[in-house]
Amino acid sequence: MYTFSSKLKTFSFVLMILGALGMGYGFFTAPKTDDVKEMVHTKAEAHETDENDGAEHATAEMGSEEEHAHLEHVLHQAQNRPWSAFFISAFFFLMISVTVLVFYAIQWAAQAGWSIVLFRVMEAITAYILPGSILLFIFLLASGLHFNHMYAWMSPEAANDPILQEKSWWLNTSGWMIRGFVYLLAYNFFRWILRKNSIALDASGDIKIYKSTFNYSVVFLVIFAVFELFMSFDWLMSLDPHWYSQLYSFYVFASMLVSGITVIAIVTIYLRTKGFLPFVNSSHVHDLAVYMFGFSIFWAYFFFDQFMLQWYANIPEEAAYFHPRLVGTYQPLFIGMIILNFVFPFLILMDKDFKKTPWFVITAGLILLTGHFIDVYQLISPATVGNHWSFGIPEISSLFFFLGLFVFVIFNALTKASLHAKGNPFMKESEIYHYS
Repeated sequence: MYTFSSKLKTFSFVLMILGALGMGYGFFTAPKTDDVKEMVHTKAEAHETDENDGAEHATAEMGSEEEHAHLEHVLHQAQNRPWSAFFISAFFFLMISVTVLVFYAIQWAAQAGWSIVLFRVMEAITAYILPGSILLFIFLLASGLHFNHMYAWMSPEAANDPILQEKSWWLNTSGWMIRGFVYLLAYNFFRWILRKNSIALDASGDIKIYKSTFNYSVVFLVIFAVFELFMSFDWLMSLDPHWYSQLYSFYVFASMLVSGITVIAIVTIYLRTKGFLPFVNSSHVHDLAVYMFGFSIFWAYFFFDQFMLQWYANIPEEAAYFHPRLVGTYQPLFIGMIILNFVFPFLILMDKDFKKTPWFVITAGLILLTGHFIDVYQLISPATVGNHWSFGIPEISSLFFFLGLFVFVIFNALTKASLHAKGNPFMKESEIYHYS
């Protein structure tokens, strides 16, 4: 049985406390409505003209109204910053757990033998789905109740937008909330039933439980394939409601799957160095690194397809999405994300010997996680905070809080059952697995 290290537990609590305090500071210091009124008043005085000149006065009044609309938009973006920081980290860590559940279900559906010794690690990572779902649903609820301005299609001005009106049959608050709840409920249900069956299989070794888990895994993979498609549309792509891409959901899935497999590798190597996974050998680590490399190329494929087709066509409503990212203020993040997520793994993780070196895999994994966190950041921030982005207290605090909670939930879950899934009929094959 695994024992949760007191140092690691303290570390996770410190991260959560610091993160919670920082997030509170971010929400407390966000600009208030009166701030924009003061800005408008100052601008109006600056543009004030001679009252005797009626035409110029009317022009100034029109400019003042336009300025008011602009400043209100800027205010909304500034107010979105703590919400955006919360959403980025909440989505990132939740989807890591969900994609680990997907990877876990794939192992069951494929009846893979090599990965059985890693099942308890995967199950522990998926334990975060429940608290992660609760926190993300709080964000969805707050957005639906207009506590923030994250989704433009929820604003009253959307009624005057013919494009948004055409999409209102799908992009409406009640339907959006219901769908979000159903997505999260499904992920939690399948995580619960797969974990329950896995523990029961340890106790009895009943082949009927194995077959049941196989069936549930296949069903989950089919449901997830549909849900992830619409989930990406609902939660991320609708932040830019005038823009669309048929490849978007696949791109998001690829990014989070790389992150999920990377976390499996890091947790596995950590436990192995502490002596808790003696049945995990260098071949298992090698194969995890192979998946990290392979799905990094998979991510690059969807990135290139989505970007190249829209860049080449140069249709205004499509190119507008890439403008702030490719040539605007997000360019350093955009270029850096490509280097971290594609150039780095392509040049480094191809080497066979490096894939079997634990410290190298962990280093590569941390770099990949950084790159994909930046990827999620640049998926969300341009639409929510615009050009006024920065990586300060709200962003760092949200990252600390969710990272601390993530670490605590995973390693606490590891203490709940034996790390050896002895009831699985393929366990022996997994223990003697050797990559050739």
